Amino acid sequence: MKRFVIPELLDSDSGTAAEISASLADLRMVNRWFGGAATMCDLVREVARRTGRRDLSLLDVGGASGDIAARVTRQLEREGVRVASVVLDRSAAHLNGTGRSVAGDALALPFSDGSFDVVGSSLVVHHLEPGELVRFINESLRVARVAALVNDLRRSPGHLALTYAGFALYRSRLTRHDAPASVQRAYTAGELRELLEATRAAAVEVRNHYLCRLAAIAWREAKS
Repeated sequence: MKRFVIPELLDSDSGTAAEISASLADLRMVNRWFGGAATMCDLVREVARRTGRRDLSLLDVGGASGDIAARVTRQLEREGVRVASVVLDRSAAHLNGTGRSVAGDALALPFSDGSFDVVGSSLVVHHLEPGELVRFINESLRVARVAALVNDLRRSPGHLALTYAGFALYRSRLTRHDAPASVQRAYTAGELRELLEATRAAAVEVRNHYLCRLAAIAWREAKS
């Protein structure tokens, strides 16, 4: 299945305030029930395990209303790992106004070098063209002390079919457009690995995850 770029409506907020709000609610539903939050929990858990850290700071890039960061904090706390998170999104209108959040550019993160232990992103990298993706990961590694995490979609005919099957669940017309568009512009595990290996990461791990998700860690230093 060839990668095909279709502009997504939520990227440009091409809808009414109610439609945008409903689309963000759709994303929270997808993250909760179809692997988005669980994938990021697994990635942060892996960093804690491999480093032996019980306290981690996390920058969630593209985190919108902060549902994934909140889920990571709650889940890992039950396991004895404290995660202090900050959410960044390109649009202040996407942020929920609670907790620590900031509007900013993913390709020019408004933080100094080594500001966080981990910089994570969910459903961000498929929006980026290959050169932008490499730039984003390098920028994430600049801000991260330990690793950059990628939680995204995996391009496949089966996943594309699932997005159409989910139409009955979506509240917003934006989601009905953006869901299949997202899969068509997503990367495969092999493509993502090749791009991550072109960054300044010392070591890269990429794996297929639950229900057509991709999970990747770009380490600042190689981990055994």
